[in-house]
Amino acid sequence: MKRLLSIFILTFLFNFSGNAQSKKTYKVSKTNKEWKKLLTPKQYYILREAGTEHRNSSSLNKNYKKGIYVCAACRTPLYKSDHKYDSRSGWPSFDRAIKNNVELDVDYKIGYARTELKCNTCGGHLGHSFNDGPRETTGERHCINGAALEFIPKK
Repeated sequence: MKRLLSIFILTFLFNFSGNAQSKKTYKVSKTNKEWKKLLTPKQYYILREAGTEHRNSSSLNKNYKKGIYVCAACRTPLYKSDHKYDSRSGWPSFDRAIKNNVELDVDYKIGYARTELKCNTCGGHLGHSFNDGPRETTGERHCINGAALEFIPKK
């Protein structure tokens, strides 16, 4: 029993120290209190707690106007309307991001690895990437929470 407990403790310490070292520093960094003042409760839940909005709940899902989609937290340009398509998933979907503005990470929150998408400026959770997008372009589907985005129409 002592041996099992020792293994458990060592595993916990190893995982804890490994996670602490992999923390990325973002250009825009705020305390939770500051983010809560800046964001709506829904935006905070999605962007800062890696939540997911309900399917078909975002007005941006069916928005096909020309423009750009920016991070709702820090206004970094993330997606061009030219790369948006109807995936019929219930969330705004894009076949690619603006180069260097979206970070890919690994998410194990539901028990298996998924590719998590984050704003590369503030670390805000955007959604996930899947390999079931349009084959004629990238084959990728960036499934994004609409509340994580703001749309800026082209002038």
